[in-house]
Amino acid sequence: MVRIIMHGCNGHMGQVISGLAAQDPDVEIVAGIDIADQGKNSYPVFTDINACQAEADAIIDFSSAKAVDALLEYSVKRQIPAVVCTTGLDEAQLGKLEEAASKVAVLKSANMSLGINTLLKLIKDAAKVLAPAGFDMEIVERHHKLKLDAPSGTALALADSLNEAMDQTYHYVYDRSQRREQRDIKEIGLSAVRGGTIVGEHEVIFAGPDEVIEFKHTAHSKAVFGKGAIEAAKFLAGKPAGRYDMSDVING
Repeated sequence: MVRIIMHGCNGHMGQVISGLAAQDPDVEIVAGIDIADQGKNSYPVFTDINACQAEADAIIDFSSAKAVDALLEYSVKRQIPAVVCTTGLDEAQLGKLEEAASKVAVLKSANMSLGINTLLKLIKDAAKVLAPAGFDMEIVERHHKLKLDAPSGTALALADSLNEAMDQTYHYVYDRSQRREQRDIKEIGLSAVRGGTIVGEHEVIFAGPDEVIEFKHTAHSKAVFGKGAIEAAKFLAGKPAGRYDMSDVING
């Protein structure tokens, strides 16, 4: 049984993970941390992170960027591995995360979905074969109209995965509206669509001479990110200090 502290327990993803954990016989949320105890959880909730002294094997963080510094300090102090799912960390915070990882196990990923992280591996293998054969690579991502950043962090992670497969660096193109020239073979195009309530769609296109190969991932609900976070917590429990990501979870 993996004992979990849920950091940001009253947020949307905190509640999603709480529901998923209640149905998983291999995990238990032993405590929650949030700015207020709203009395809606079956486990104790602490408004002061340092007041939480529950025995735990891992922390799952789905909070806000401003709360991550305290979380990392807490994780190191109590030697509890942390799955950091919060996005929007600045360079200074990413540096603190790397510093914390030298003292305790820390997992950070651009996307917690097991499907997306499997896709990252698949497209890298495909790029090694198709790019040298003259296939152009394009990424199209679609999200709900409230999403602020474009392209998404996941789209950039997909592009980085393609680039890692290459012998030379490809450059990213985000907007062709002002360009009147033929497409460069050494570029990766990224297009962002925003509308409605689309949870998240990412499509990677390999377009070659007379044939097209497409890889696509569609998230129908945010539960896919919660499931990935729980699997990451199971993986991270008991691991030595170090920086981990979802590829480690998939590869076992």
